[in-house]
Amino acid sequence: MIERNSSPDGQMFLEPEIELNMFRTNLGESDKEIIDLYHAHGECEQFHSEIKTDMGVERLPSGKFDTNELVLELTMIAYNVLRMLGQETIKQGKAPAKRIVSRKRIRTVIQNIIHFAGQLTKHARQLFLSISRSNAWADAFWGLVHRFAAC
Repeated sequence: MIERNSSPDGQMFLEPEIELNMFRTNLGESDKEIIDLYHAHGECEQFHSEIKTDMGVERLPSGKFDTNELVLELTMIAYNVLRMLGQETIKQGKAPAKRIVSRKRIRTVIQNIIHFAGQLTKHARQLFLSISRSNAWADAFWGLVHRFAAC
């Protein structure tokens, strides 16, 4: 049970606002484990939302099961690669951030790492990638290149 005497912006209430969270279950788990399961379910819903909206897979492209299965498998691979890139930028600490985060949304990774302006030049049978030094994500990008080029 939570009792609030003011709103988040500081406005005082004439009468306290009371919020009651109640869970009923037939699982033989402790209260803390049930609440943790409930929060984990909410986190899974965020991942599903990212796959559907950020990656554009709201609707499957075909009425054929095999085609949709292939699309979902390719989406799963792309999602895992993007999550890995996002987590690696957090580990490196080179990505610009307004606050400390535990994970980056897929949309953020796509906008800042994948949609990256640069110039690809071929000279003397070699490829060179030039990136503006003013780009805030350049250090994070090169950190990812060095990290995964070693693999």
